[in-house]
Amino acid sequence: MALISCNNLTIGFEDRILYRDLSFEINSGDYLFVIGENGAGKTTLMKTLLGLKKLIAGEIKVESGLKLTDIGYLPQQTVVQRDFPASVYEIVISGFAGNLGFKPFYSKAQKKSAIENMEKLGIADLKNKCYRELSGGQQQRVLLARTLCAASKVLLLDEPVAGLDPYVTEEFYELINKLNREGITIIMISHDIPAAKKYATHILHITDEPSFNTKQQYFSEGHGADFAILKDNAN
Repeated sequence: MALISCNNLTIGFEDRILYRDLSFEINSGDYLFVIGENGAGKTTLMKTLLGLKKLIAGEIKVESGLKLTDIGYLPQQTVVQRDFPASVYEIVISGFAGNLGFKPFYSKAQKKSAIENMEKLGIADLKNKCYRELSGGQQQRVLLARTLCAASKVLLLDEPVAGLDPYVTEEFYELINKLNREGITIIMISHDIPAAKKYATHILHITDEPSFNTKQQYFSEGHGADFAILKDNAN
C-alpha cells in the first residue's frame, strides 16, 4: 500500500484554480522530484499534502500507520530566519517541540537523538555555534537535522539548495540521497533537472495539466529538455 495516495486533486485557492485532476502515489523509499515553473503551484501542493492549505477537491489518503509526526517539512528559508540568534543545538532540538505535549523539558532520548542527527549531518562540532554566524550550507544542514528530529519516515523539502554554491549544493544532495538510501521517503521541490535525473525515482511535473512518471519514463519522453528550455527562457 502507498504511503500517500492522491486522487483527482484540484489545487489552488478559493478564487483561483491552479490545476485539476492530479493523481499520484508515493511509496516508502521513493525520491520524488516536484518540478515546474515559478508560480505553477508546487509549494501550494506541498502545503496541501501537509494539511496547511485546504484541498479544493479530490482525495488524499495516508497509510494508516503514517502519523503527522512521521512527516517533516523543510520550507524555503526567509532572510529573517537566516539571522536567528540561537545556537545550533537549540534549533535542532526544537524539532521535538511538537511532541512535548504538557512536558516542559526535552527527554534524554530526544536530546540523544538531536545529537545523533547532528552527527549524521556532520554538524556536531557546531553544536554551540550561533546559527546566524554559519554559512548557508551549514544553516541548511542545521535545518535538515531539525526536520529529522520532527520526522522519521517522510521529508518534504521546498527548494533546499536555493542560494547555495555548486559544491555545497552537491554535498547537500548527497546528504539527502544518503537519508533516502537509509529508508526515508523524500519529496522535493526543485528546478534542478540534472539532480532529478541523478537522484529521483519519480518526477511530478506541475503545469496546468500535471504529469506523474517514473524518472525513466519522464526523461525517455524528452520532458526534461523541454522544461530546461522553458526555465532558461524565463530567466
